Amino acid sequence: MPLTRRLTLLAFAAVLAGCATGAANRSTATVGDYRDTIDLSGKLSVNYQKDGRQESITGNFNWEQRPEAIDVALMSPLGQTVATINVTPNAATLVQGGQERTASDIDSLTQETLGWPLPVSGLRDWLQGYALDAQGQRFRASPANNSVTTRDGWRLRFVEWQDAAAAQPVPRLIQAERAASGDITDLAIRIVILPAA
Repeated sequence: MPLTRRLTLLAFAAVLAGCATGAANRSTATVGDYRDTIDLSGKLSVNYQKDGRQESITGNFNWEQRPEAIDVALMSPLGQTVATINVTPNAATLVQGGQERTASDIDSLTQETLGWPLPVSGLRDWLQGYALDAQGQRFRASPANNSVTTRDGWRLRFVEWQDAAAAQPVPRLIQAERAASGDITDLAIRIVILPAA
């Protein structure tokens, strides 16, 4: 075997070994205990197909969660409020363009009003590194165990962490994908959680 080919193969093997070592060395520490009260802000990008057209939306969000309610503000990249959402155990309300709509199911309401489904019911878990898996079992993410398919068909991946080596890591970047939801296909949501101030 020529020397250059042997060196190329050795270099390739070293790269593969490095990738395997990196994956094996990821922390198995799981996220902290679930909290009923959190305040978060972040960035959101949504890509999907509707009626054969590719659609793309980017913006910011504020998330305030209490035991009795969730309040979400969706903002344009320039900071103007585009929509507000309030969810209580009894109803969900979405205000957009001065018009208020109420329904019992927030995920259906967001799809009808925004034109795409914002999975608010799932986000209450996802933003903290939790989910219900396809079997209905409680999933608790870690850097080493960072992906799950949820009971309602979302494929989640906790891609980055605020500090991956922390004793209780906190998600920083979450990718959520779903093949179809009503007339929406190839739905992908990228959520970046900003560090607490």
